[in-house]
Amino acid sequence: QAQLVESGGGLVQAGGSLRLSCAASGRTFSSYVMGWFRQAPGKEREFVAAIVRSSGSTDYADSVKGRFTISRDSAKKTVYLQINSLKPEDTAVYLCAAGFVSTHSPVGYDYWGQGTQVTVSS
Repeated sequence: QAQLVESGGGLVQAGGSLRLSCAASGRTFSSYVMGWFRQAPGKEREFVAAIVRSSGSTDYADSVKGRFTISRDSAKKTVYLQINSLKPEDTAVYLCAAGFVSTHSPVGYDYWGQGTQVTVSS
């Protein structure tokens, strides 16, 4: 059974950094697009970044360009999201997803993790 498990969230002060991890298991995701989304209370799920596992090609939401970096370790079947210069508005549950199409829409992703909470204090 395919499974995505996120980790690395926590409580940090504004200006700090975190590295989130998404470990994949249960199937080969080598041909998939891996995405990170976030969802704050009362808000819609928002695209953050995506990476094509086979090529390493990346895509970012405009709101995070320059602060967030997505990367992958194929041997470990893990995708990372490095978050720098955190802001209080980055507070959300961050979710990892896998799909066949590189899209900013959550509808385009077939598998989802449970999410990891990121809280940024001012």
